[in-house]
Order: sequence, then C-alpha cells, then structure tokens
Amino acid sequence: MKKTFKLENLDCANCAAKMEKAIGKLDGVNSCSISFMSQKMSIDAEDEMFDDVLSAAQKEIKKVDRACKIVK
Repeated sequence: MKKTFKLENLDCANCAAKMEKAIGKLDGVNSCSISFMSQKMSIDAEDEMFDDVLSAAQKEIKKVDRACKIVK
C-alpha cells in the first residue's frame, strides 16, 4: 500500500533526507520519499503493517526534528 502524507514544520532539506533514509530502513517499508519543497512524504509499506510503520515513522521523524509531525 502506498500513501502520501503532509508533513508539518519540516525545516530543512537535510532533515528530510535523514528522515527518508531512517524510515526506509524500517521493517515493512518498501520505499519512502520525502519532498522538502512540497512538505510531503510518500510511504510504500506492507498493508498489514501500515499502521505500525506509520507510528514508527513518526518516531524516526521526531528523532531528527522534534517539531515535525505527520498530518493524517
């Protein structure tokens, strides 16, 4: 399943790259791309694990930028 989410308070392109790399390594994630310019994140993950992946992705985002969050 692939979904796109808006990111709130994403401050820099370097942070976006760090987040993308960390989320891409999570179990169940097939791919992840984060666009700093559009402030959007696309995640392709296993259907049955998607909610867990999204929760783990938010934790990884907070490690890089405490103010940034996923808007559902």
